[in-house]
Amino acid sequence: MKIINPTFEILSEISEGGIKELQHIEKIGRVCYKSEDRITNDGESAKKFVKMLIEKTHEAIIEHSCLSIKFTVDRGVSHELVRHRIASFAQESTRYCNYSKDKFGNEISVICPMGGILLDNKTNSLSGNDISKLINEWTEAMEDAERHYFKMIEIGAAPQIARSVLPNSTKTEITITANYREWRNFFKLRTPYSAHPSMREVTIPLLKQLKQRISIIFDDIEVE
Repeated sequence: MKIINPTFEILSEISEGGIKELQHIEKIGRVCYKSEDRITNDGESAKKFVKMLIEKTHEAIIEHSCLSIKFTVDRGVSHELVRHRIASFAQESTRYCNYSKDKFGNEISVICPMGGILLDNKTNSLSGNDISKLINEWTEAMEDAERHYFKMIEIGAAPQIARSVLPNSTKTEITITANYREWRNFFKLRTPYSAHPSMREVTIPLLKQLKQRISIIFDDIEVE
């Protein structure tokens, strides 16, 4: 059994400062106002224009540009990710992936829960000893699930049948492509204290990266 930490990867190329993306949005948005004559080559007009759109909540225009992110998370988190319906998804399939094969290292991979534990408002107040006990219980459960999964495969079950014993902690890779308006909505829902701690473990650092790379789109979204 392999224990890994959750991660994300920005798959879309983002230009320096997000200028090209902002200029694309500006070129489309100015059709509404027939103000194309105000476009400047240095991108400054694009920054002001997109900032104005967001401030006036005229966010339909920023739907014309999109972003693809690959998350490596547990199955529980992925079940929440796919609830964002204005998006396209591609996810590692437990129907077709046989984790007893060499290409998977003959083991299942699970996402370490420690990050979520430390972000959980109740669990993070436990003593170090109690947290160690939680991790031990979780590890035993994961090893047990792996044992039953491989036993079912050995008996002759197809992966799509054996997957029924795989836990929520099973690692999965899921790529999401959505427009920038939906990503703004995504972060407003998935970074606050009310979001699942394991979700926040990946969404908070992702938002921080995007704030650095295309700040005009995301700067106004505050992280609790």
